[in-house]
Amino acid sequence: MTRQKNKKAKRRPSDTPSGSLVSRYWNESARPLVSLAFVAPIIAAYEGGLVALGPKAMRNGADVWLRQLLEWLGFTQYFLLPALTCALLLGWHHLNKERWSFRWTYLYGMLFESMAFGGLLLVAAQAQQHIFVAISSNGPPPLAVQTSEALGKLVAFFGAGIYEELLFRVMLFPAMAAILQMVGTPPRTSWVVAIFLSSLAFAAAHYQLDLMIGNYHLVTSYGDSFEWASFFFRFSAGVFFATLLLARGFGIAAGAHAFYDILVSLPA
Repeated sequence: MTRQKNKKAKRRPSDTPSGSLVSRYWNESARPLVSLAFVAPIIAAYEGGLVALGPKAMRNGADVWLRQLLEWLGFTQYFLLPALTCALLLGWHHLNKERWSFRWTYLYGMLFESMAFGGLLLVAAQAQQHIFVAISSNGPPPLAVQTSEALGKLVAFFGAGIYEELLFRVMLFPAMAAILQMVGTPPRTSWVVAIFLSSLAFAAAHYQLDLMIGNYHLVTSYGDSFEWASFFFRFSAGVFFATLLLARGFGIAAGAHAFYDILVSLPA
């Protein structure tokens, strides 16, 4: 009996979730492993949709940039990016020293949360329409490139939810915060500034660009023509998703992003 009691005493707090059902769900659903279980079907739908659509498929911009980066590094395997996405979440989970089990019923709550947050962002976009009268006839701006076919749109929305959140929130956002802390910025301030800068980058990525950065000419042929009103909304959406990532984890941030694009594409 004494040995068993000692073993129980050594068990980490995260090994035995306690508290109310709501608090358990709140903590468990934000864990990287649970996020991976939630987004895995979205990744499969996006990658499978690209294969099924073939040349007609419209790739998400963040997907294209990440694959180009991998190719520049010498990695050309097609399914390497989704594999690395899964590995990143698993590594994040391991570094947090989390348990390797969870209740699958939490995924239903995450689905509801994603739909609710996506709907909340749509309401915010519609409210902005009344403020910026110039875009009132265009409707809320989508956060993914539009295509002409319904299936192509759905696939693009899934890709935006996964790879834009991966690039701008999981990779760029903490990297910016780390660099700011390295140059002496206080930790809390660095996170706030990183949210601002990564959201600016996220908003700018939705527009056609023609810039000279030193000797490098950056040109993109896809995206919208620049408008201040839609830029401000997309910047605000970037802040929203970064805050959601910190509070609720990657899975719900990615799900809310995808659901927003789906909702905004539905006929009024």
